[in-house]
Amino acid sequence: MAAITRELDMASRLTLRIQEKLSRLTPSEQRLARLILERQDDILIHSATELAAMAQVSKATAARFFRTLGYADFNEVRLQAREERNQTEPYRYSLVGSEKIVLGKAIGAHLELEIVNLTKTFEELRSDRLTEAAELIGEAPRVWILGTGLEEGIARYGRLLLARLRHNVMLLGMNSHAWAEDLAMTGPRDVLILVTLEPRPRILRKILAYARTTRMNVITITDHTYTVPAQRFSRVVLPCHVSSFGLGPSHTSIASAMRLIAIAYAAHAGDTAQQRSDIIADIHEELDDVE
Repeated sequence: MAAITRELDMASRLTLRIQEKLSRLTPSEQRLARLILERQDDILIHSATELAAMAQVSKATAARFFRTLGYADFNEVRLQAREERNQTEPYRYSLVGSEKIVLGKAIGAHLELEIVNLTKTFEELRSDRLTEAAELIGEAPRVWILGTGLEEGIARYGRLLLARLRHNVMLLGMNSHAWAEDLAMTGPRDVLILVTLEPRPRILRKILAYARTTRMNVITITDHTYTVPAQRFSRVVLPCHVSSFGLGPSHTSIASAMRLIAIAYAAHAGDTAQQRSDIIADIHEELDDVE
């Protein structure tokens, strides 16, 4: 557990430079500085132009800001951030071909990495995004959930969670080769909750294009490195950290984000969600299908 504390508390070189010069920055530069201090991982996934727009400053201000901190340009900043990330967080690690791992150590390392994934995911999660997701679900005639490959299991989990809280919650593509039939039932203001990690199926682009045509509202749960592409077709993006020691990405934070959406909707819907949950509990009692 000590390793987790060291990783989360260690200040990056960029952070130290900002703190050292913060009082001497212009008001616009300070606005950009605060954005970066609050969302340091955005350096890895956004361009300098995008960061400037998020901070509501000009591109010239962003360029001057990084030069003031002692960098030649933004590319040097990003390179440094990647080097620090590689030193502190084992993305894309694989145990294949490594030396024999003592079981206790392997479990401890796995636990530490999962805690880091969850911590970073929820530290970076903006409450306004979660509120908007809950409101969209509340206003939707129908809610569709889509996950392909390993993410199909998360989609099924999400469908059961939300079906206990509201009506008309369905899996998109539940039956093989029935994309057309399912999409024909979608319409304006429907919500599509998309769970997507690499590799993504080719058909996903066409499904999203159809969703845009029918004016569906897309809520995407994805790897934080896919945030920018997901923003192009989504009303809300919930980026998650999915680092692992092999066998593909971890789904721990993805599943947790899905549950958080359900909790946020339950809070938004209030008595309506509770009443549906009570009805479902009564039906289970009548069916006598659970102990």
